[in-house]
Amino acid sequence: MRHTLLSATALVAISMPAWAQEAAVAASHADVITIIGLGGDPNSVPGSADLLDADDLAVHDYPDITRLLRTVAGVNIQEEDGYGLRPNIGMRGTGLDRSEKITLMEDGVLISPAPYAAPAAYYFPHAGRMAGVEVIKGAAGVRYGPRTQGGSLNLLSTPVPEVFSGQLGLWAGDEGILRGHGFAGGMTESADGVRIGGLVEAYLDSADGFKTIDGFENASTGYEIEDYVGKLRFEFDAGSIAHMFELKGQYSDELSNETYLGLTGADFAADPFRRYAGSQMDEMDAQHSEISLRYRGELQNGLVFSAVAYSTEFSRDWFKLDSIDPDGAGAAGSVSIASLLEDPAANADAFDAVLGASGFVSADDALRVKHNNRDYAAQGVQFELAGDMTLARADHSWRVGIRAHRDEMDRYQWVERFRMDDGQMVQTSVDVPGSDSNRIESADALAFFVQDEISFGNWLLTPGLRYERVELQREDYGKLDPDRTGANLTRRANTVEAFIPGLGLRYDFDTNLSVFAGVHRGFAPPAPGSTTQEPEDATNWEFGVRYGRETWQVEAVGFFNAYENLIGSCTNSTGGGCTVGDQFDGGEVDVRGLELTGDADLGPLLGLSVSVPVRAAYTWTEAEFQTGFSSDYEPWGVVLAGDLVPYIPEQQFFAAIGIDAGRFGGELAVSWVDEVRTTAGQGAIAADERIEAHTVADLSAWYAVSEQVRARLSVRNLTDEVYAVARQPAGLRPGAPRAVLLGLSVNF
Repeated sequence: MRHTLLSATALVAISMPAWAQEAAVAASHADVITIIGLGGDPNSVPGSADLLDADDLAVHDYPDITRLLRTVAGVNIQEEDGYGLRPNIGMRGTGLDRSEKITLMEDGVLISPAPYAAPAAYYFPHAGRMAGVEVIKGAAGVRYGPRTQGGSLNLLSTPVPEVFSGQLGLWAGDEGILRGHGFAGGMTESADGVRIGGLVEAYLDSADGFKTIDGFENASTGYEIEDYVGKLRFEFDAGSIAHMFELKGQYSDELSNETYLGLTGADFAADPFRRYAGSQMDEMDAQHSEISLRYRGELQNGLVFSAVAYSTEFSRDWFKLDSIDPDGAGAAGSVSIASLLEDPAANADAFDAVLGASGFVSADDALRVKHNNRDYAAQGVQFELAGDMTLARADHSWRVGIRAHRDEMDRYQWVERFRMDDGQMVQTSVDVPGSDSNRIESADALAFFVQDEISFGNWLLTPGLRYERVELQREDYGKLDPDRTGANLTRRANTVEAFIPGLGLRYDFDTNLSVFAGVHRGFAPPAPGSTTQEPEDATNWEFGVRYGRETWQVEAVGFFNAYENLIGSCTNSTGGGCTVGDQFDGGEVDVRGLELTGDADLGPLLGLSVSVPVRAAYTWTEAEFQTGFSSDYEPWGVVLAGDLVPYIPEQQFFAAIGIDAGRFGGELAVSWVDEVRTTAGQGAIAADERIEAHTVADLSAWYAVSEQVRARLSVRNLTDEVYAVARQPAGLRPGAPRAVLLGLSVNF
């Protein structure tokens, strides 16, 4: 558990009964490569760390990771589709776009489709099937990698229970939301001491969406998701070694009717949930699969050896409106959707084609809809050896690890063209597949780390060192060679090496009060084939104090990240205007901030017979360019020294209060996010470069029908706040409106 009193809402959740949860937690320590672990104490880490366990995740039963992470100070989030299908997550002032500036893992395994070659996370595991989420922000994060600037996010999948148990949950509500989640599994022991078990899990989720496409009132703007997991586990003792093998397989399929096309300011004010007719064909079709084999060996002398071999594949074709060519004469006269919505008056003909008003007929080939088709693959193996010893009157808990990894992204794209005819898009031509983008980006990486926790008296010192060597390559076949004969093939390669040190320190005055500090290098490799691009580099500091009693705890952390070179990566999701895949130097950037967290159970404090858990989290962040420059990277543009980095809110706040009365309970949670600027600048933010501050409240309630059956009510955006979340990729995008969901779960 988090070891915060928000976790006292355990009985607020539709989750496993206590006996089943204890069994699952007991098994989890061998299940995952992790810093905290289910049932662990994040306060034991010499630095900033948070754990959201199964109870925390089930408070509102959100499958949306962005709503879950609102509870954690220092985490920056930019919503996109309202459902968290493609979250944009940053930590301590890092960039948010596609979560590419943090290390993403599931059970200690990298989960970005191509974490070295193309880290933009167009795939993200569905939080609704997770048993926990670890957030690591301090020096301890050098154990992971390759991206150590802001921190790491490790998702913990459902562990194999120690005894046979399971759960079935069903949800239904507004927007046609239908959601089902079930798992069952356990372990059994044979006469000779061999233990065999497994787990099967299914997560199904669908929604009709909350937007309406012009002229298509009943068209879906939602999604359909299927996600399946299977685990097979084998344990036995041989001599002095306790062995554990676990085979995990996962497959998910997503079909979502989502677009990059937003709204103009005037149209957003009139109807924020409108979609233009030009987005009627937009659709994401994606599949993800993973297979991994994990081993853990525990020796009687205390040594623990763990290993995991993994292979992941991800394919997606995001078919979406890319640009408009009003006269259909060719790409030279086309305008991107981002440029169109920045100035619709100057592009009136193109805007008319997107609006598709009654009776309007465009030229043939006016609307260019691109198959943003990409295939990803990643394979690797990682080993870790850990042990304890006493040396020089100090206790050492050490570990060393190594990872060999390869990944690639195959970009093979083409365009279909349409005429807008009385609100209907009619296909007029189709390009040859591979004629728009046709290249492969790959990476071969070798990483090594060593870390030691040194305890002496009231002190805990944690030095660590990580080494990364990455060989990157870009093979561009060109738009004129869709068959990939190699006639126009160009190759670019680059290699980067980095030593990434980290040092954490904690002093415990007593069992209640401790102070901690840390420093580590923030690092991210450049893009494949970037022969002039330097890695992103930073020196990151943190200082904190933590005080806790039996029923309450407070924590304050200050941080300072000094970037020697901030990198901006061109993607379609940043608005385009540059060659996708190119990177841009942002020079020196200073990020400073403050994180405040408090938890308490007001019940005992007020002499009440019920539990009243409360939590508050506040973050202040200032990310400032130290030098001036001019960039083709659209979110930056012309930058002056002192300008603030875009899309980083200065302040954000979360508060929650719950009640557990034994048979029933609930929670009210409120989050507030300050206004943000969408381009670099300082001082007052221009209206067309601003996302307004907004407040969102969520409510949950539960009733225990029996020991095994619980009924739930969840209300998302209780006050039905209308708010914008971004001006990129193209135009204003809304947050999700109020939705009421009813749920029922059965545990066995």
